[in-house]
Amino acid sequence: METTEQAVPDSAVSMMPSMMPAMAATPRQKLPPKGSCWYCEKPLDSVKRFCGRDCASSFDEEALYTG
Repeated sequence: METTEQAVPDSAVSMMPSMMPAMAATPRQKLPPKGSCWYCEKPLDSVKRFCGRDCASSFDEEALYTG
């Protein structure tokens, strides 16, 4: 049985780190904090963008369908 390092070609390993930032970036990360939730408008501090995971997930889902 071969180890993971032997099973994955070097070209694939060198490509993985460059792919990670693109996968991690979501439209909500580009939004500036505005003092309220971007999805439900609940008042927030000047650092947060969403009041919780539900609103953040809903925003991402809506962004997928609205473009």
